[in-house]
Amino acid sequence: MKILFMKIKLRAPWVHSLKEKRMVVRSIIQKLKNKFNISVSEIDDRDIYQIIVIGIVGICGNSSHTDSIMESIVDFVESHTDAEIIDISKENVMDI
Repeated sequence: MKILFMKIKLRAPWVHSLKEKRMVVRSIIQKLKNKFNISVSEIDDRDIYQIIVIGIVGICGNSSHTDSIMESIVDFVESHTDAEIIDISKENVMDI
């Protein structure tokens, strides 16, 4: 079994308050959890209105499944939010 680690950094230029940011973050997190059955949380830059950093962790059966899930997550985020992806960090998968 493999563990996947991802960090996705997004920019939402239309957000002008922390309240607006929380609404966007909650929406992205809930959609990802429902679609992929993974753990997702906002992990950094919580006080910066227009920057969203989410961390993603999941368990997969093998390396090819892990790579496939990571690509699917990136595609899903791109298609289900107006926020622009600034950076994606995919950590090396670990054996369990």
